[in-house]
Amino acid sequence: MANKKLKVAIVCDWLLGTGGAERVVYELHKLYPEAPIYTSQYDSNPKIWYGYNWFEGADIRTTKLQKLPKSLKKFMPVLRALTFPRIDLSEYDLVISSSGAEAKSVHTQAKTLHICYCHSPTHYYWQRYEQYIKRPGFPHGTNWLAKIGLRLLVSPLRAWDRHAAKQPDIMIANSTHTQEAIKKYYRRESSVIFPPVDIERFKLRGAAQDRHGFVVAGRQAPYKRIDLAVQACTKLKLPLVVIGNGPEHKQLEKLAGRNVTFLTSVSDEDLPKHFSSSLALIFPTNTEDFGITPIEAMAAGTPVIAYRKGGPQDYIQPNKTGLFFDKLTVSSLAQTLEHFNPNRYDPKEISAFSENFSAAKFRERMTKLVEQSLKESGS
Repeated sequence: MANKKLKVAIVCDWLLGTGGAERVVYELHKLYPEAPIYTSQYDSNPKIWYGYNWFEGADIRTTKLQKLPKSLKKFMPVLRALTFPRIDLSEYDLVISSSGAEAKSVHTQAKTLHICYCHSPTHYYWQRYEQYIKRPGFPHGTNWLAKIGLRLLVSPLRAWDRHAAKQPDIMIANSTHTQEAIKKYYRRESSVIFPPVDIERFKLRGAAQDRHGFVVAGRQAPYKRIDLAVQACTKLKLPLVVIGNGPEHKQLEKLAGRNVTFLTSVSDEDLPKHFSSSLALIFPTNTEDFGITPIEAMAAGTPVIAYRKGGPQDYIQPNKTGLFFDKLTVSSLAQTLEHFNPNRYDPKEISAFSENFSAAKFRERMTKLVEQSLKESGS
């Protein structure tokens, strides 16, 4: 392949927001700007891209699912499972799929090197299956039918997902937690490359700010366990700023004492300011495969207090970048908050540590892995 230009394609499950998965695709697009991006659906509305379109000018190729109405959203997993294997990418030398669902199942030939950057084994078949069974999220009055359908379909869909996970030649995990899950559910080995975080946007700058109270940020959904932060800080009468909104918002307000402040519409410009003026970010969820928000807080020099499970185990170093609490209970978190001493932490050291998760580091590690894999495959 030395005398031939490498033909590359990028594949992802969907491009419908500005989350961690979309940023991975964005950074892959930077590495291979001429590579077409194959995806099920794409929302190009600049408003959802924080004022600019990450993929402006990119060759984005959507499937027939692009035209389906939002009312069919809940059926998308099955529809994507039927659609992605029909995408024939056998003409390419290198295919990189960014997938936590069905994109990894695209069709390639033996000559194609397929590298999958796996965000997680498909949540609704494996680690979060019970959550989806309890709350399918279908229109009112039809959840009972959805639960029956999910229970009937989960076995064949798990078999399909395992088969799809055999398609890539190489698997990359976004954390050691995901690496373990890939081995458990897909029975495959993988390398770890941490996802890209926008460190520059949150990076600590200028003189040290006065820090006061704690902060928790994210969608206010049950699995995020923001209720633990609200109740623990209320119990200890510690100042807490709750940033975000969601279905649990009213319930969280009922749990909160006067020391808790809710901010439902914090701008992109103001979020770093809230992180850099807080003693610590509380990250109470047990479902994050990696967790971008804690790294953003660290870039602002802010330590993180997190539940000892999942992604945080890759970046929290006790008494250096944060602390763990060991049980998903108010008392366990409260005990850790009582032992938290902000004077032990150096904001500059924490901010410097966050550079290990920068977009530049991601591109560097991906480039090295791709080049080594192409060399080993003889491409």
